[in-house]
Amino acid sequence: MNMSRPDVLVIGGAVIGSAAAHFLCEMARPPQVLVLERDPTYTGCATTRSLASIRHQFSTPLNVAISMFGTAFIREAAQRLEVPGTPAVDLVFREAGYLFLASAAGREQLEANHAVQRACGADVALLDPEALRQRFPWLHVDDLAAGSLGLRGEGWIDAHALMHGLRRRAAWRGARWQHAEAVSLEREGSRVVAVRLADGTRLSPGLVILAAGTRAAALAATAGIDLPVRARRRCVFRFRSPERAPGCPLVIDPSGVYVRPEGDGYLCGVAPGEHEDPDVAPDDFEVDHALWEERLWPVLAQRVPGFEAARVGSSWAGHYDVNVLDHNAIVGLHPDVDNLLFANGYSGHGVQQAPAVGRALAEWVEHGGWRTLDFRPLGWSRVLRGEPLREVNVV
Repeated sequence: MNMSRPDVLVIGGAVIGSAAAHFLCEMARPPQVLVLERDPTYTGCATTRSLASIRHQFSTPLNVAISMFGTAFIREAAQRLEVPGTPAVDLVFREAGYLFLASAAGREQLEANHAVQRACGADVALLDPEALRQRFPWLHVDDLAAGSLGLRGEGWIDAHALMHGLRRRAAWRGARWQHAEAVSLEREGSRVVAVRLADGTRLSPGLVILAAGTRAAALAATAGIDLPVRARRRCVFRFRSPERAPGCPLVIDPSGVYVRPEGDGYLCGVAPGEHEDPDVAPDDFEVDHALWEERLWPVLAQRVPGFEAARVGSSWAGHYDVNVLDHNAIVGLHPDVDNLLFANGYSGHGVQQAPAVGRALAEWVEHGGWRTLDFRPLGWSRVLRGEPLREVNVV
């Protein structure tokens, strides 16, 4: 491979970039693929700091279909990501489901989402309070109107294993990784003619895939493109409790607080309100420790009475690369640039959407358009028109 002139240059080597490289290298006539990754330890990327969950309970049909393919890929990962002479990939899929809870005020939206999901083939059940009480006796349901439970295909995985499995398979098939940071895109008219690295090196790829997560907007700006993606901090707390909550799925309270089992304890967090979610620097991982006492523990103790005795342990912060227009990914070409594919703004859904997005990008490179799934609803058109494709189910 001519490292300075690859056919496809992928900027960002975490789960989205690795998925793109994987599917590109599975093509009948694979292109020369070079992946740039600024942090080879991956300690600061969204992938490794996420809860690595997958669900089919979205409010838009395309997001449901994207995650349903993600589940199929996870189930087949050992075969799909096989590399001779190496151990089989094990994503440790814990298929425990998601449980969205709704008060009377949220029941109509929950039912509308449920109808979308069922129409797309998702195996989800709408439960009334008595059914919730019977299935989850440890759950306080007196203030609830309904719950939506994923019966199959939802749960959580080992994100590290997925990312490294994709990367290992792609490298075996010919992709190359380079420890380097892209700092600017050099554009002439309707094409990116070069990518400049922090050390001054200048690469001239045929096509660029921008999968740089929370740093993508700054790179897009160097090509004169306003990418509405911002880094938003999310804090996760681990706690232990005498309450075992048998059969506990990932539970989303009407308040936005979520909790799920992890080992001998639990993980929890909360999505900030619309007006309390500031942009942060891509390297700002400071934990807001006040969240536990002020927001999380009171809700957890009310929803699961046994959690009143919970004791918090460790915590960490990660980032969502939030599309501030509509919390949906932006995937595909900008109409003003012929050779720059975007794959950004997953708003917390990147791990579960990576397989379908990687496949779609490879299909576009091979065929000049979308094939298996039509990604046009997630393209630039709605961004430039200012017409959001709103995803209601953001956790």
